[in-house]
Amino acid sequence: EKGMAGARMQEIANRAGINKALLHYYYRSKDKLFGVVFGRVFNAVAPKFITIFQGDEELFDKIRRFVNEYVTLIHSTPHIPVFVLHELSSNPGRLSESFMNISTNFDRLKQQIDEAVEAGRIRPIGPEELIINIISLCIFPIIARPIIMPVFYEDNPDQYNQMIERRKTQAAEFIINAIKS
Repeated sequence: EKGMAGARMQEIANRAGINKALLHYYYRSKDKLFGVVFGRVFNAVAPKFITIFQGDEELFDKIRRFVNEYVTLIHSTPHIPVFVLHELSSNPGRLSESFMNISTNFDRLKQQIDEAVEAGRIRPIGPEELIINIISLCIFPIIARPIIMPVFYEDNPDQYNQMIERRKTQAAEFIINAIKS
């Protein structure tokens, strides 16, 4: 909720229902605790996306599946993208290793992109740019909810949630149409 810098060991211990000494005994420092917590969250999520990247689905189906899974995840856990953005701005090196590990799994995606470019189905684009574009389109409505909901949906959560459901299809089709030749 507060990110690494804002969290206090006493608050964490209180929230976990244990005393601070026990928390220090097991984790020694806030940095080590952060590493364990972030690692568990990241390792619970990353395999699903790696499977998509490495799969043999057709490129456009892969984009649709990734967008659907990613929007579903971040909509159900909106604090995670906000937390990651906060940590990236305060200490970029802390998270970079985890994200570097996932980027090594883009080989199949890159191969599919290269094949689609050679076949004339899509315009030239690197897998990095494609992933950045997809994530940007997916994540913004989640992190900007405090602005989007009152401005566009009169603070109606049902309308906002319906938009997020539509977004799963709309963002994927937007990306696909943007890269088609």
